[in-house]
Amino acid sequence: MAFGSLQNFLNVNFAPPKYLSLPTAGIDVSASGIKLAFLEDHTHGLELAKFGEERLPAGAFTSADITDISAVIKGLMNITKTHGVTTANIALPESRTYLFETEVTGRSVSEWSIALEQKIDEFVPLPPSEVAFDFVPDRVKGDTAHVVGVGYAKRFIAQSLQAFDEAGIRVRSVESELFSIARALLPAGDPSTVLVIDIGKTTTKLLVVAGRLPRYATTLDIGGHALTLAVQKHFGVTEEEAKRVKADRGLVASEGNQEYLAAMLSTVSAIREEIMRRLDYWQTRAVAAGMHEPVSRAIIVGGNATLKGLPEYLSAGLKVPVDLGDVFTNMAPRDHWLPPVDYMQSLAYATAIGLALRQYVP
Repeated sequence: MAFGSLQNFLNVNFAPPKYLSLPTAGIDVSASGIKLAFLEDHTHGLELAKFGEERLPAGAFTSADITDISAVIKGLMNITKTHGVTTANIALPESRTYLFETEVTGRSVSEWSIALEQKIDEFVPLPPSEVAFDFVPDRVKGDTAHVVGVGYAKRFIAQSLQAFDEAGIRVRSVESELFSIARALLPAGDPSTVLVIDIGKTTTKLLVVAGRLPRYATTLDIGGHALTLAVQKHFGVTEEEAKRVKADRGLVASEGNQEYLAAMLSTVSAIREEIMRRLDYWQTRAVAAGMHEPVSRAIIVGGNATLKGLPEYLSAGLKVPVDLGDVFTNMAPRDHWLPPVDYMQSLAYATAIGLALRQYVP
């Protein structure tokens, strides 16, 4: 992404040329914990060299805010010390993002930035003095550019930077997780329109990507933990036991599985209905405006995306093919290396890997 006013506020510079730059980790902080990904560039392509996760105490990070900064700082110090990381690209959460598209006049990034700054209050419901924004040009024709942008409250960015600064981590770049996820999952040059479903512990993020740029995003206040609670309630077991049952049985019908499946479907159907409602909005109103193509397929990622039978269940309702994502899409071919992380586990690292890819992949 090109830095607009966001660069000035953060004082984060453009990445240096690849031959001068040091490898940079991607660090993703969310309610489920801190995830780190570190890449190495080989003659045959990129490999995931380091990865790791640091759990946070319950409530230390909500779906949008750091509520216990000391716990987050401690977690950041632990994970970076373990993996020998001092510099990172970091992401800001979707639920704090104001995503927009608009036309601006000018022939350069600086001219587009000035033009956008003059009307940023149309897209971000905050006083302009309290807003930092970033954008990337999508289409340029003469003196006009169509841009995709994001806006944030400066105070939220400052809070995030404070946590990394006090943990002794140099922040090389800051971007919305919407761009990181798309960068990890879709190959460079992919023009398709895709729905990304990121199922976390407490939330489910929905992202429509067209031409590898985010066009629509929202967060549902329900995630995989709700399914764990449904299993707990049905069987009267501990949370850990419920997780094992959920992983073993999934959403697959089998003999003697009817009551369990009914308990699971009562929760997962609520997630599917919300996804269907948002997808229907895109397939009708957004497409009818003439600027975008309909969604052709859906990709599932996230720490709770591994539920057996979930792609098939969602596909039946969404009426588009649904598959698990591949966070190694833009890395070396698999016949040259084997990822050090299990495939199902890797689905939780989409944002972190997308951040680590920033200096290698547009």
